[in-house]
Amino acid sequence: MRTSRIRIAAVAGATTALALGFTAYANSATDSGTQTHRSTGTVAHAAPYTSTGSVEQAAGQVIASEGAAPAAAGQQVTVASAKKTVTVAKKKPAPRATTTSVRQCSGDEISYDVLHRFPKQLGEHLLVTAMNADSKPCWVTASPSVMLGDTVNVLPHSKKDAPGGTARITLKPGAKVYSAVNLFADGTKKRTSTELSLALRDQGGDTGPAVELNAFTSKGAVSKFTWSDADVTNWNTAKPYDF
Repeated sequence: MRTSRIRIAAVAGATTALALGFTAYANSATDSGTQTHRSTGTVAHAAPYTSTGSVEQAAGQVIASEGAAPAAAGQQVTVASAKKTVTVAKKKPAPRATTTSVRQCSGDEISYDVLHRFPKQLGEHLLVTAMNADSKPCWVTASPSVMLGDTVNVLPHSKKDAPGGTARITLKPGAKVYSAVNLFADGTKKRTSTELSLALRDQGGDTGPAVELNAFTSKGAVSKFTWSDADVTNWNTAKPYDF
């Protein structure tokens, strides 16, 4: 029994000495200016630190070790044990969907109107109005392909019109564009008709299906027109000869 008590006392003494040793180590660390740091936050699934001390987190949040709520995007959280500042990376907004390109007008969606202006006067012409009657936008370009009456000759582009005309003009639903068929009746070979054939062109000059139209007076009556020569202007958003 005596031997047992000695062993117990020895173990107790060793334990006390070990505790005193830890206390002394802690005191000496404090006295020498070395401080231990307790982490105030932990990074979940974090990538390595960058050279500026910021980290982009794969998980997208910082989880506080004390049970605090996750950090919001852009919020800075100090991790004391690492002496670093981590920044929660903001998610980039999703790219906007690109809009579908506007198609060329086929002619089926176009509503036409032909007005005979200044009959037998200087500046006589057929004002052609084209309106997009569809629910989707489309584009036209250049001048319409026009044949008067029963002729098979396509009218040339007017030399008095502005050059070019290959740009696209987009017609939103309900929008209108205008062209003019200039009529000249000062030649010897005159022709008379109330009708014309019209087709749209593409940017390469090719034409689509034609439509047969009648010319009308301002009062809505079918109008006869006479010509010995004629030409046509490009489509325009403004009325030609609007005076």
